[in-house]
Amino acid sequence: MADTLKRMVGPKQLESSTTTQYTVPGATTTVIRHIHLSNPTASDVTVTASIGADGAGTRFFDAYVIPARSVFGYPCNIVMTSTEILAMHAGTATALVALVDGIEVT
Repeated sequence: MADTLKRMVGPKQLESSTTTQYTVPGATTTVIRHIHLSNPTASDVTVTASIGADGAGTRFFDAYVIPARSVFGYPCNIVMTSTEILAMHAGTATALVALVDGIEVT
């Protein structure tokens, strides 16, 4: 087994429709360790994030508000299995910048 520290997403501006941001490679387990979101705009913006196809039952952020001109750090240990996806979107296109890092275990 090998553990690889990896940046899975970004830094990138999030779209306003749900988009796959990361897919766990085959024969791999991923642990998301930190999600960093920046809102440099003058307005509050929401973020929605899910593991798997977006829906009420898969979201771990559901229209969570990121205040204007702020950053949000979410330390976590979200385990994802082979071929699972991380999907995210912002309430306003290109308003939020996302950075996600973690560990891939093969």
